[in-house]
Formats: sequence, C-alpha cells, structure tokens
Amino acid sequence: MITSFREYQNKAVSFAVYPATHKVLYPTLGLCGEAGEVAEKVKKQVRDGVFQRHEVAKELGDVLWYLTNIASDIGYNLNEIANLNIEKLTSRQERDAIKGSGDNR
Repeated sequence: MITSFREYQNKAVSFAVYPATHKVLYPTLGLCGEAGEVAEKVKKQVRDGVFQRHEVAKELGDVLWYLTNIASDIGYNLNEIANLNIEKLTSRQERDAIKGSGDNR
C-alpha cells in the first residue's frame, strides 16, 4: 500500500515506457485523455442517474499517474507540486481572489 506522494512517485515513474524524446509531451497528452475519461464517467451519471464512484476513482488514478510523470519530467516531486498549489490558493484566499479568472489573480 502506498502511504506518501514520494513513495507513489517513485513507483509510478517505474511504469513510464515512453521515449525520452517525448518527455512532458507524452504524459501531457495522456493526462488530457484521462481527464476526458473522468468527464465521461460523470457524464454517464447525468444520463443514467447512477454514479460509479469506483470507476471514477480508477480513472483519477490514471490522471494521477500522468500528472506524476509530468512532474518528474520537469524535475518536481508531488510534494513540491502540492505545496506550490496550496501556497497559490492561500495567497488568493488572503487577497480575496479565490473567485474570478486568470492565472495570476
């Protein structure tokens, strides 16, 4: 059982089989595809009225795998990515800028 981002990242990157010439590109395209699969599962909930929580969770795992490999390819670990995100959100909250649009609000 995985108990930390670091442990997950170390294991997840061992499954990466794409060429070094396609670092960042390959997992970014995969991330887009897997995010679409999450959306498809949620869309089917709207259509069928049944939410398949476990199926969504499995697709989120694929999203996490691709995200992890992008982070590794650009030289970050998931702890750093998580901390950068919390810092950004905290700053927005402190400036009352959570709502709205734009990357640098």
